[in-house]
Amino acid sequence: MTNPFKHPKSAIVKPMEIPAVLELRKKVFQQGKAMRATLKKLKQKPPRDLDEQFEKLHNQAFKKIDCLQCGNCCKTTSPMLFEKDIERLSARFKMKPGDFVTQYLTLDTDGLYCLQQTPCPFLGDDNACAVYVDRPKACREFPHTNHRKMHTHLALAHHNIEICPAVFAIVEQLNTLT
Repeated sequence: MTNPFKHPKSAIVKPMEIPAVLELRKKVFQQGKAMRATLKKLKQKPPRDLDEQFEKLHNQAFKKIDCLQCGNCCKTTSPMLFEKDIERLSARFKMKPGDFVTQYLTLDTDGLYCLQQTPCPFLGDDNACAVYVDRPKACREFPHTNHRKMHTHLALAHHNIEICPAVFAIVEQLNTLT
């Protein structure tokens, strides 16, 4: 069985060096002003092809980045979990949803469920997800750079440049395009 986490590697594309979280935050600090300005400009006046630009850059970034070599998202943030996520995960562990909530979740300041701890309790030493098939919707959609109506997700992209090297690379490329 092939590993579902691995993105296909092309012989022509050189894999990107994945910086540690602190290195990535340092790069964001150095380039953050320009990145914020780009994202603000795109939010104020999104080009008609913004979704296509993001999709193209998203695909390029993930040809170079293997998430299993990184895992920053799972090590540093907790996804929101919705009722369907809780039902799916509790069924996987053969638990009642209430027991799953008690054991793994907490309510955040917005009243939404999130994991009690980071790194994610389902993250393995090899950065593989033990519940990959049943992972929460927020994990399935991370890093949220290939959505339709991307102009509504630019604040999230700004937040995720500190977590995900792919988002950093995408926004860095957008800086050169705008």
